[in-house]
Amino acid sequence: MSTILPQQKDTLWRASNGPLTEALVLEPGKFGLGLVPRRLQPDATVQMVCGFCATGCGLDVHLKGGEPINLTPSADYPVNLGMACPKGWEALSVLNSPDRATTPLLRDKHGKLRPVNWRQAMEMFCSRLKQIQSRHGAESIAFLSTGQIASEEMAFLGALAKFGIGMIHGDGNTRQCMATSVVAYQEAFGFDAPPYTYTDFEESDVIVLVGANLCIAHPIMWQRVLRNPHQPEIIVIDPRRTETAMAATQHLPLAPKSDLALFYGLAHILIEEGWIDRRYINAHTLEFEDFRKHVEPFNPSHVASLTNIDAQQLFEVAKTIHEGRRVSFWWTMGVNQSYQGVRTAQAIINLALMTGNIGRPGTGPNSITGQCNAMGSRLFSNTTNLLGGRDFQNPDHRQAVADVLNIDVQRIPSQPSWSYNEIIEGILREKIKGLWIIGTNTAHSWINQNTCHEILDRLDFLVVQDMYTTTETAQRADLVLPAAGWGEKDGTLINSERRIGLIKKVAKAPGQALADFSIFRLIADSWGCGAMFADWTSPQVVFEKLKSLSRGQPCDFTGIRDYRMIAEHGGIQWPFCEKAGGKAGGREGESGRGGERERKGEQVSFSSSPPPSLPPSLPSSQHRRLFEDGRFYHADGRARFLFELPREMPEPPNERYPYLLLTGRGTAAQWHTQTRTAKSSVLRRLGPPGVYVEINPHDARREGIVPSQDVIVESQRGRIRAKAFVTPTVQPGQVFIPMHYHTTNQLTHAHFDPYSKQPSYKDCAVRVRRVEPWDDV
Repeated sequence: MSTILPQQKDTLWRASNGPLTEALVLEPGKFGLGLVPRRLQPDATVQMVCGFCATGCGLDVHLKGGEPINLTPSADYPVNLGMACPKGWEALSVLNSPDRATTPLLRDKHGKLRPVNWRQAMEMFCSRLKQIQSRHGAESIAFLSTGQIASEEMAFLGALAKFGIGMIHGDGNTRQCMATSVVAYQEAFGFDAPPYTYTDFEESDVIVLVGANLCIAHPIMWQRVLRNPHQPEIIVIDPRRTETAMAATQHLPLAPKSDLALFYGLAHILIEEGWIDRRYINAHTLEFEDFRKHVEPFNPSHVASLTNIDAQQLFEVAKTIHEGRRVSFWWTMGVNQSYQGVRTAQAIINLALMTGNIGRPGTGPNSITGQCNAMGSRLFSNTTNLLGGRDFQNPDHRQAVADVLNIDVQRIPSQPSWSYNEIIEGILREKIKGLWIIGTNTAHSWINQNTCHEILDRLDFLVVQDMYTTTETAQRADLVLPAAGWGEKDGTLINSERRIGLIKKVAKAPGQALADFSIFRLIADSWGCGAMFADWTSPQVVFEKLKSLSRGQPCDFTGIRDYRMIAEHGGIQWPFCEKAGGKAGGREGESGRGGERERKGEQVSFSSSPPPSLPPSLPSSQHRRLFEDGRFYHADGRARFLFELPREMPEPPNERYPYLLLTGRGTAAQWHTQTRTAKSSVLRRLGPPGVYVEINPHDARREGIVPSQDVIVESQRGRIRAKAFVTPTVQPGQVFIPMHYHTTNQLTHAHFDPYSKQPSYKDCAVRVRRVEPWDDV
């Protein structure tokens, strides 16, 4: 045996070179990246927007030899200013998953999904759906789309399905998150137009957050709040003591779904105290007197009895709104996912209108969007609205679209589509026999999941087009079409503040997977309507069509020259009109009028320019808001006050089911049904792996439940097993389960807002008990 000399011991245990040592060595990076390991040293970077939520952050993807190897948040992008949430940091990792769909799959006679080629897949797609259509009529086949694909793909899908294939009905999963805000804005303003820019987070002195847990659901927006130099009052209105509520200066833990009464109560106080902007109301709105009479009964004591918020606290909130020079109101799913969501959103809009908090920096009734391209879906999905935010029932609108697309106007349906819930009900009523689902996981995310599964199984033919084969919906499909994901295709997304941004192909989709755009091209040719889309040759070409479709609409962005211009400007907010030389028309501006005090000439300590912390190189055109001149999109230029009495909760707690179930976002690392985020080992470690239920300590003691104990949560529709998280962040009588887990929607009750048809996921009666030995859940 050889002897190790003393001088050799150091080099044996601490080698000065070698593969492991070299892997740890940091070297100066290029492109402003600082120090990076050699293996992550890029030779190029490319900027694109994130494909998760609607914040629309800019990400710099690092390329080496033409392949993506890493990414960092873009320091110069006007949305995130060098910040990213965990999902953004992990955006590339979720592309490399063993369950990616790499080839078309067809279910055989034994019920197994087997690989086929694209020719066979197209033959089956066309033959089966044509057979159904021939036998049962045009309304017998439908599609369900997504807010996760590019605007150019959405438009191609909507035009192909309705103008080429001849479908009448199609909707998208944006029905589940944003339909309430769409209808609220359309009715109040005359068009679906969120009026704000993210700089408003930094320019407000009062920020009201309603059903919005920004810390978890939109972390970068919360960072924008933290950049506010004005020490704003932050009022959180939410039944739970969320992470955002903990950071607020005022938290109103109201009774669930009592927010409509609460806002009427605040309006009552503002009117009684004379804390309203009469000049703005008279010049720019209609129906205020009727609204004033409507809120007369909502006095503080009555509202306190409905909301569990005492009258003094209501008064303090109203006083805070009155004393604020720039007050902004923000809401998300806590408002939208409600059986009275539209009127609740409009009650928030009413508060902004009556106090003149709109059209100025740091103001606005501001709906925060969910998915990365839900805003694009609202304009270009061609589902319940005709392309460009138009109306299927308006013959002038149909003709305008036909002229832009150079098609026979008779190809455009004259009736609007059924909404998502009506399509699902249409399957149950045997009206719809064939369904094409693109980029959404209906079998997981739809309300009252067990019934949804039974309904989907009634279809004669189900096609699922997705990145992954393992989604609950793909597993039920007769045909699976493999689609490319974010980072594997080109196009544009529109974020929550109306900013059009680019996504770019930086990686090759695995196997035979194709961009959704290319799949639609194949289907058009195979169906026999390819000639109608002969000039739909690329996303860039279709973007020109989208520009033409936007012309003359409130969303007009004809001033955008091309994709390069979008990249050069860090994204561009609509409207951006060609006739104004790239600037928008009179209904938006860069800064806006002063408030009531500012109009009276009083000294105000705000600047209408971007906050000093913004990079000085950013042009002011990157931050623009709507309604600077007080003119809205109704024909008379006035906004409407809209209102009605609060509705009774359809399924309140009772003796048998004594708790009210709330659902929502779990952690910043989880996204929707976790179809993508569960593919990242980093994101999996940042969130609880299994289902948990938050329960108040008082209720836990009553039920004999201890922390981390397995429990059964049961509603009239189903029961699930979960781990108890005993916490005072939920009020007694309420429990909370994150929406991300595959069993959560076995409990939820299928009821909907009557105007937006959006599901009300956040209120149903349940019971909670300890797991017993005989439980089989």
